[in-house]
Amino acid sequence: MRLVFFVVLSLLLLFVDSRFKYLESTRTVISILVYPFQRLTTLPGTVFQEVGNYFELQSHLIEENSHLREQHSSDAAQLNLLQVLQAENIQLHNLLDVAQRVNFPMQMAEIAYVERDIFKRKLFVSKGAKANVHAGQVVMDDIGIVGQVTRVYPWLSEVTLITDKDHAVPVQILRNGIRAVVFGSGDINELALRYMPISSDIQPGDVLVTSGIDGTYPPGLPVAKVIKIERDPAYPFARIVCMPIAGVDRHRYLLIVSGSPELPPRPETGAALSEEKPKITLKRKTP
Repeated sequence: MRLVFFVVLSLLLLFVDSRFKYLESTRTVISILVYPFQRLTTLPGTVFQEVGNYFELQSHLIEENSHLREQHSSDAAQLNLLQVLQAENIQLHNLLDVAQRVNFPMQMAEIAYVERDIFKRKLFVSKGAKANVHAGQVVMDDIGIVGQVTRVYPWLSEVTLITDKDHAVPVQILRNGIRAVVFGSGDINELALRYMPISSDIQPGDVLVTSGIDGTYPPGLPVAKVIKIERDPAYPFARIVCMPIAGVDRHRYLLIVSGSPELPPRPETGAALSEEKPKITLKRKTP
C-alpha cells in the first residue's frame, strides 16, 4: 500500500508539473543546491583529463619545436647557399662585362687552391698549359689587378698576388701621370709605393693604374689606392702605404689576360752600330 501510494503520488506530481509547471521553481532551487556536489564529484576526472592534456600538449610542442629548429637550420643553409650563388652570379656578370669591354683576349678561371704557406701570397687557378696559359700573364677580377701567372702546369697555374712581398708592378698615378713601382708587403690589404721623394706630388686617395711600360701589364688597369703618406725630412723617401683595389682575397673566379701589348725588343747594351763611321784621311800637300 505504501508503494502504491508513492507511485500514485509521483504520477500525480508528474502530471501537475507537466500541466501547470508548479514545480519549476522548486527544481531550479534544488539544481542550484546540488550543483556544487555535482562539480565536486566530477573534479577528479576533470583534473586527470586536464593533466593529461597538459602533458600531451607539452610533448606536442617539444616535437614541433624540434621540427621547426631542423627546418630553420635547413632554410638557413639554403639561404646561405642562395646568397653565395647570387654573389657568384653578380661577380660572373661583372667579369663577363669586363671581358667584353677591354681589347685584350681573356679567359675565365676558377680558384682551385690557395697556398698553404701563410707567408706566401699565391693561389692556383683551374687553367693551365692545356688552356694556352703562359707564365707572365696578368690575372685580374672585375675591378683591377689581382696578380700574375708565375708557374704553369698542364691543368693548373700558379698565380702570385700583387701583395706578395717579392712582387712589383709598374704603375702611374692617374691624377698626374707620375710613374712609380708598387711593391707587395706580405699583408693581404697593404702595398708599398717605394723610392718616392718626399716632395713627390702624391696625395691620399690617389689611384694607381698600370703604366704598361714593362710589356707585361696592359696600361690603365686599376691596381691600388693611396691611403697613408708619411714624410720625414730625415729620410729622402716618403713612406707611402696603398690598399689594393681588386679583391685579392675574395671572389672565386678570375680573368686571365691572354694578350699583352707587343713592344719592340730591348736594345743590347754596348751593341755595335750597323753602319760604320766613315774614316777621314788627311792628304799632305807637297810644295
